Amino acid sequence: MSLFERVTRAKLKDCITDQNNNMIFIVQPAQISIAIGKKGVNAKKITTMINRKIKIVEFNPDLLQFVRNLVLPVEVTDVEQEDKTVIITGKDTKTKGLMIGRDARNLREIESIVKRYFDIDSIKVR
Repeated sequence: MSLFERVTRAKLKDCITDQNNNMIFIVQPAQISIAIGKKGVNAKKITTMINRKIKIVEFNPDLLQFVRNLVLPVEVTDVEQEDKTVIITGKDTKTKGLMIGRDARNLREIESIVKRYFDIDSIKVR
């Protein structure tokens, strides 16, 4: 985490390693452009330094906007909340497949990250 902050000069909220050994960096609100850098120079630098694929996500105190930020670059039509369940609506079946992943791995990964900050039960893709 300190390496990321030193290289990018962006304030980091959290750092997570997913099942594929990729790093997910969650930056404070309004810090995403600083973290990525001009033409992605900071992101590329971090990738080569730690020798892993990375994803940089902007934290948002609004649950629905945070979920949107987390699934980017996948385009979603709508994100809504019903009780303690978040429902993501994909624009087509390919988009839904990308969000869910094989054996629902991607969906469970998104769900575990969101549960770190918000009180939810599950995330569903419609």
